Amino acid sequence: MALMVGTGPFGRSPAGVFNFEVDAPKHQLYLERSPRRIRAVIGGEVVADSTGAYLLHETGLLPVYYLPRTDVRDELLEPSDTSTHCPFKGDASYWHVRVGDEVREDAIWAYPEPLAGAPPLADLVAFAWDAVDEWYEEAERIGVHPRDPYHRCDVVRTDRHVVVRVDGEVIAESHRARLLFETGLPPRTYLPAEDVDQARLEPSDTVTRCPYKGTTSRYHSIRVGDHLVEDAIWVYDDPHDEVRGIAGLLAFDDDKVDIESTPARWQRPEPLGSSVKPPEQRHLTPAVRGTRTAPPARTHR
Repeated sequence: MALMVGTGPFGRSPAGVFNFEVDAPKHQLYLERSPRRIRAVIGGEVVADSTGAYLLHETGLLPVYYLPRTDVRDELLEPSDTSTHCPFKGDASYWHVRVGDEVREDAIWAYPEPLAGAPPLADLVAFAWDAVDEWYEEAERIGVHPRDPYHRCDVVRTDRHVVVRVDGEVIAESHRARLLFETGLPPRTYLPAEDVDQARLEPSDTVTRCPYKGTTSRYHSIRVGDHLVEDAIWVYDDPHDEVRGIAGLLAFDDDKVDIESTPARWQRPEPLGSSVKPPEQRHLTPAVRGTRTAPPARTHR
């Protein structure tokens, strides 16, 4: 959801316009050097360690790390009979990775003779993301997929009067919202738990992971009468440092609830940590927290 995905400038549904005609193929490839040290761990063994990694951006696809073949432990690789063809990159060869008695089949691929006009991929290899147990950028473990350097998240305090409704019933009301602006996604509204009617919420077993925000702590469905709106709310209790401002707040899925956001008359914002009380809120049931065992996660929101 950045350079070549979604509403990015070279995505399939760009959000903006250029002041020039874009004379480029419909399907684009862009290979760039990454300044980050990349390590891949399988079965407790580091199978690749590179300070010369590249990111391949491709129209409609998430970026993929390509590493110099010399940065991958050749003694752990076994040639595979698998071969695939990409109309934009060429014919791909594959290798299994063997660590002890454990084998990850077709875990690595390469384009030894890329098509004319394709980026210079001949001496690079890529790993199937899920074939690797642990991925590291520098000394930080990452998950879900490589982080796109053109993707960002900004958490911003807002003084808007926010009201959340389902079937016309007020579920939440707040003057203390925070908005999460994330590249390629609609702004998300995060509210303090105290401003949400907890009596309407039912816990969900859903868990999602995001490479930019972290792993959700819990999801909630919203019940209004006989109508159950599933997984309409999610919470990150311990998000990544870059979005620490959403910790413990409840996010609402705009596609499942009605969010009314009214700009307030401008006042100088109080600094974070101020003892000044927020505007009077509608009386809502306090939050009730509990613990539960989370099932396997699905992709992030």
